[in-house]
Amino acid sequence: MAERSVVHSTFVLERLYSVAPAKVYFALSDPAAKRRWFADPDNPMTHRHEMDFRVGGQEVNAGGPKDGPIHTYTATYQDIVPNQRIVYSYDMLFGDVRISVSLATIELRPEGTGTRLVLTEQGAFLDGHDTPSSREHGTGFLLDALGKALATDT
Repeated sequence: MAERSVVHSTFVLERLYSVAPAKVYFALSDPAAKRRWFADPDNPMTHRHEMDFRVGGQEVNAGGPKDGPIHTYTATYQDIVPNQRIVYSYDMLFGDVRISVSLATIELRPEGTGTRLVLTEQGAFLDGHDTPSSREHGTGFLLDALGKALATDT
């Protein structure tokens, strides 16, 4: 049996969007709006996307190359304050292997006529299958994709 390990890490990412918090919140909470920007850039084919946006509800996003293992993101919404805060826990699987478990908080803060999004993630990265730096990079990419989607909508 391979040796088991866990690496704990916390990172904080911020983005400033030129739209009101309600528009950012909509892009995070509406299933069709989120589907537009929340995808793996290396494997954009989504096999499954389900979203029950309420406290206790789950979101599942699974996809990957047609000849490779499926990457599965499963989140549970822990706390929601409309237009202000979303707290969720999630795990990531690569095929049948759990690679990480995280707790994430998104805060939406009005700034001028726009919104400052602050995302804080606390992760447990399991058995060397994923790293905090790659997750931080991927999460930053998703926040940039959100910004592009918001800019297209205005």
